[in-house]
Amino acid sequence: MMSMLANYHTHTERCHHAWGSDREYVEKAIQNGMKVLGFSDHCPWVYPDDFESNIRMKASQIDDYFNSLTSLRDEYKNDITIYIGFESEYIPELMEEQEKLFSGYPIDYMILGEHFMKREPSQYLGQIFSDETLLEQYVNICIEGMETGKYQYLAHPDLMGFAGSREIYDRHYTRLCQYLKEHDIPVEINLLGVVENRHYTSPHFLKLAGDMGCKAIIGCDAHTPDRLNNRTAQATCQNMAIMAGLKLIDYLPDMMPKE
Repeated sequence: MMSMLANYHTHTERCHHAWGSDREYVEKAIQNGMKVLGFSDHCPWVYPDDFESNIRMKASQIDDYFNSLTSLRDEYKNDITIYIGFESEYIPELMEEQEKLFSGYPIDYMILGEHFMKREPSQYLGQIFSDETLLEQYVNICIEGMETGKYQYLAHPDLMGFAGSREIYDRHYTRLCQYLKEHDIPVEINLLGVVENRHYTSPHFLKLAGDMGCKAIIGCDAHTPDRLNNRTAQATCQNMAIMAGLKLIDYLPDMMPKE
């Protein structure tokens, strides 16, 4: 089993459901032999009624996020390459305000994690549903979001579970896999979901992606530093890729280790 060389799905305690200092995440990644660590904490949103979510960082924390991680990037530059970005939903009516909020910040990348299709508070999608219309809408908005070109990849692509027929599940998720294949976007094998025995990342979804010829990348979805150094879970994810016939990639193309 090869240790992971890069992880682009890392959170911080600013999102209110992760633990550990920024430095602890960096040091655990180095201990694991990683050459690249991407921070992609849950992005803040600007809501019309000033609603503040308790599962993502606040807009007032963005400066500290960049200041802290930029300092660590310089301090550890001989040990690891650090990229700074966000995990974000694609919510069309909020995108203009998000762009204004982020203007002026040196964002290296973003990943799409479609936990919600509408502004909060709204239905969390990381559950098992039986409504085909909802599954179709989820796949549609994931594709629409990726079409913007803002996101490096789609986190936990099978986040929405489906309790209906396998034929319906396959039809919609095959469409998503086909899009990812056609645009050379890797499928994320979500280590958090695997470790916690969630319904994602499912072997069946990975088989659909493998049959489509997709590539895959492991995303730790780290909410604690030790998730970056969990060799057993990493081996499980690698074996899942092998069983599904997926080619694992170590790095995102434009986010390699810097000399």
